[in-house]
Amino acid sequence: MQAVETGSGNGLERFFKFKKWNTSLKRDTLAGLTTFIVMSYIIFVNPNILGLGGEGLPFAAALTSTCLVAGVMTILMGLVTNRAFAIAPGMGLNAVVAFSLVAGQGLSFESAMGLIVLEGVAILILVLTGFREAIFHAIPLELKKAIVVGIGFFILFIGLVDGGIVVGGGGTIVSLGSFTTVPVACALFGLVITIIMITRKWRGAIILGILFTTVLAIILNYAYDKAPFGEATAVIPSQVFGWPDFSLVGAFDFGAFSKLGVAAAILWIFSLMLSDFFDTMGTLVGVGGQAEYLDEKGDLPQVNRPLLVDSVAAIAGGAVSASSATTYIESGAGVAQGGRTGWVAITAGVLFLAAMFISPIAGIVPAAATSPALVIVGFLMMATLTKGEAEAEHDKTEPKAAIDFSNLAFGIPAVLIMTIMPLTYSITNGIGFGFIAYTLIRIVQGKARDISWMLWVATAGFLIYFLVPLAQARGWV
Repeated sequence: MQAVETGSGNGLERFFKFKKWNTSLKRDTLAGLTTFIVMSYIIFVNPNILGLGGEGLPFAAALTSTCLVAGVMTILMGLVTNRAFAIAPGMGLNAVVAFSLVAGQGLSFESAMGLIVLEGVAILILVLTGFREAIFHAIPLELKKAIVVGIGFFILFIGLVDGGIVVGGGGTIVSLGSFTTVPVACALFGLVITIIMITRKWRGAIILGILFTTVLAIILNYAYDKAPFGEATAVIPSQVFGWPDFSLVGAFDFGAFSKLGVAAAILWIFSLMLSDFFDTMGTLVGVGGQAEYLDEKGDLPQVNRPLLVDSVAAIAGGAVSASSATTYIESGAGVAQGGRTGWVAITAGVLFLAAMFISPIAGIVPAAATSPALVIVGFLMMATLTKGEAEAEHDKTEPKAAIDFSNLAFGIPAVLIMTIMPLTYSITNGIGFGFIAYTLIRIVQGKARDISWMLWVATAGFLIYFLVPLAQARGWV
């Protein structure tokens, strides 16, 4: 193991164990900065979604709540787990709150956030009883590998879309974007220079790519009279500081039961819980595999710790009206930068808290600058599928288990997981289809006894989850 600098041999080294993870205080600080920059879009996107075009939550207060829950819970994740996982309000779940519960079902934001709190409590109970950890361990190794690759594909796809390199529409559903626009040109520039730096083995390649692309975006934005990126992004802010608004903290109630009825409210809680439950599980497997946290069975040692913090984060997100907070797949950006310890999370968390006061600065970085980082992170996660075999060939040792596509019980579920995740923008959908397909094929093969009872429960839960829209459309709930 190569020598690494730790900054000093003090309590930080004893607590975070930089040497053990072959990293350093400096490297993990840089990785934390990278994670924050890649995730910082949520600071503005979450308030925009919850704002419902001016009809929902006030922007300033929602921004404060977003930064507050992301900062506090990410720091807690670093301290409790000593892992490089970061937390923020989850994309997808915030849209469910705004568009399905509030706009669709007519709930107040307070009542919708009350359902989020209860969903978090339900997950916390599953963690404390050991049920959530048991499901994590019950998943076959091949499906865990498929989840890692699927999340890598998902992150890569997000990067391509955010950069405008891939766009929706047309007879092919998705197609190449227009390379004549300034944002796409910046994204392509960032991708090219990041690939060059990665190839040249520059340790700061990802964050340097973000910074170089941001500088180019600012220059071009001013050159074209702020038409490419607008007045709020890729500009030098007129002011640096802003005061946070804590008015949404504690703004939740349980009025959904009287508004929707007990059965419907419980069904919504179940749907939210299942999505949150498996999104986090997939992220822990995906980022954990990239960070080399997983053991030879594909399990995450002491997985109950990040699961516990993630469950509390869901409750906290609802309690401050930021929507359910969850572990982010973009944590992989800091891991790709070389980050390994909880110091990565603490650094990112502190920056989220600081963003409550310096939000104008956080808004400088455009999506075109972070999209190349997501593409590279996605590639690195997808590469884990063959990493073990490549190392084995070099070391002449037995390769780690990979996905046996000739076995339909693993091959078909793996393909479903790896394609449905990115194409539906949902980790939960991908895992759900994979679990159902695995269970079905094992039954047809006459090997139902090979299915863990935990997977039976999870599969039944997913069947209910996918049938919820039908039940609602029919008016059954």
